[in-house]
Amino acid sequence: MAEIEVKDLTAKIGEKEILKGINLRIRTGEIHLLMGPNGSGKSTLANVMMGNPKYSIADGKIVFNGEDITNLPAYERAKRGLFLAFQNPIEIEGVNILHFLRTAYKAEKGEGKNVIEFAENIANELNLPREMLKRQLNVNFSGGERKKLELLQAILLDPKIAIFDEIDSGLDIDTLKTVINLLEKIKERTGILLITHSERTAEEVDSEEVHVILDGKIVEEGGKEIIKKIKEKGYASYR
Repeated sequence: MAEIEVKDLTAKIGEKEILKGINLRIRTGEIHLLMGPNGSGKSTLANVMMGNPKYSIADGKIVFNGEDITNLPAYERAKRGLFLAFQNPIEIEGVNILHFLRTAYKAEKGEGKNVIEFAENIANELNLPREMLKRQLNVNFSGGERKKLELLQAILLDPKIAIFDEIDSGLDIDTLKTVINLLEKIKERTGILLITHSERTAEEVDSEEVHVILDGKIVEEGGKEIIKKIKEKGYASYR
């Protein structure tokens, strides 16, 4: 069983403190929801957990399967089985998607899988035409298509812990149901942190715990009753 634990984490960008003593633990087989208003620190937490060098850790640590990874670069965290699906995946011209997927798999897992066949099968499940996998990475993709491709990468790489930053945004209802079903399949062998603004997603996902973040702090944790509270009162009750 894999586990990631964020302990008393305080993080800055430049001199501005964004995360203020975050504590969080996620294990294999669990989906944790992270919710909060814009600018509350959700994406910052995802980036800091993944090792984005734009942020500096002022206090606390990140422990992954018993190892302190606080100071490890992002690629080392990825090799250990940590994955981040970006909120806004960027376009990279000149990079073929299938070549990218094959290279990423080989770097993390070595040889041993027909990456192209596997990727094409997952693309079908996500209703992505196979021809799209021959295009340049995210170039002229819609927001929904980019999110599907991020999920495809996660399924292919089979991480121990996966962070999905608003993987549900820009998706129609039918695609959202497909994405939720795939997330719950991944959950069988992966711990998931799912960042979302959507009460619909939060209600439909079979999650272990809901965490509400406000001004860089976790202000409430619990079950589905929190989602009902947010629907009825918004985040005003936390201020």
